[in-house]
Amino acid sequence: SILFAIQLLWVNLVTDSLPAIALGLEPIDKNIMHRKPQDTKKGIFADGLWGKIFFEGLMVGGITLLAFSVGNFLYQEEVGRTMAFATLGLIELFHAFNIKTEESIFKQGLFTNPYLVGAFIVGALLQALVIIVPEIAQIFKVVPLNQTQWMYTILLSASPILIMEVQKYINRGEQ
Repeated sequence: SILFAIQLLWVNLVTDSLPAIALGLEPIDKNIMHRKPQDTKKGIFADGLWGKIFFEGLMVGGITLLAFSVGNFLYQEEVGRTMAFATLGLIELFHAFNIKTEESIFKQGLFTNPYLVGAFIVGALLQALVIIVPEIAQIFKVVPLNQTQWMYTILLSASPILIMEVQKYINRGEQ
């Protein structure tokens, strides 16, 4: 398998939990009173939420597999696995900025929620430490990444920002 159970647990506990808590502290949307009320008969997954979940899951999974493939092809399987693990953890942190609003995050502002910025920084540092500190890396069955491998990992991890911004732009055009 590409990722080990301990790696998936780490991603679920650390890089998902911190942004989730921070998103719960997101400031109230200034335009909330200008929206029409939601139909009480609609389910939670109405208005295309299933499609969004599917697309975003496919995106995260696909980019993680791409990170593994790049590392495995250019280096070796252990590097590919480490790059996939790092990418999956970091992608969750980057993607938290995407899901905080249906608008462009550049229009709303990246730094409007200091808790989310803090969660990103803490999560990214923890993710990096798991790979950099040899004693911890051994537990998580990862290997050190060189500068080029980190560059690939960070670029792939940040790519959902661009992908989701394009999707939000297309969605605005359809309305």
